[in-house]
Amino acid sequence: MGPGLEDAIQKPAPELENVLKQGYLEKRSRDHGFFGSEWQKRWCVLTRRAFLYYANEKSKQPKDVFPIEHYSAQLAFHLRKDSRRESCFKLLCPGKRSYEFTASNPDEAKDWVDQIQFLLKDMNSLTIPYDEEEEEEEEEEEEEPYDDIDGFDPPNSESHPKSLSLDEAAARDEDLVSPLPDDGEDSGGQRKPGLGERDYANYYQGMWDCVSTHPDELSFQRGDIIYILSKEYNMYGWWVGERNSEVGIVPKEYLTAAYELERV
Repeated sequence: MGPGLEDAIQKPAPELENVLKQGYLEKRSRDHGFFGSEWQKRWCVLTRRAFLYYANEKSKQPKDVFPIEHYSAQLAFHLRKDSRRESCFKLLCPGKRSYEFTASNPDEAKDWVDQIQFLLKDMNSLTIPYDEEEEEEEEEEEEEPYDDIDGFDPPNSESHPKSLSLDEAAARDEDLVSPLPDDGEDSGGQRKPGLGERDYANYYQGMWDCVSTHPDELSFQRGDIIYILSKEYNMYGWWVGERNSEVGIVPKEYLTAAYELERV
């Protein structure tokens, strides 16, 4: 059983964290009697590490949980012969048990498959944007600590850092973030302030919905564009970001570079 799964077993369905997708599916039973139902309705949850299913959305313990890593998801129209055959998909892993599900409609089944495949691709990715630059920055920080944050308490390893107001963030990062040009234009020749070419590297896009659980966190949805003000909490897995004039900390694992930049 992988790390974090033991905690997931003890958590009721409404209290799960890092949920990427959830909803009711019909799961095909391996052992159903003559009078038993072959397909049983289950509340299914996909997190960043595991797949769980419960008897219903209010259940206190899952009926089963397994690490999603090394599994693959694919549509499986052959599982049924009725009108819902195009709503079927299955999870496969060499040497392990396979799971077969029926969604409410074909689009929902495809969305489950897409979400799982996207997560697996992200888990197996060997390339992390700007990873080399981040390592160099961390080494420089170890050799020579910043002198421009005197009086600022370092974050506690047991809790995440406090959020900054817009004025504080601007004052702290004025030497780290290049000012945006006033004469920026988009491809149509219209004025477009706030997107200077040298600042494109600081724009990231949400890969999944993120709902804040603390006042200092910044909520966003999949596809939202977030401007990163600081990566000084990178070692804790958090960055300081801004969206719609709101500033807060965001989990870096939920973000991906918004623009592809050519390295010179």
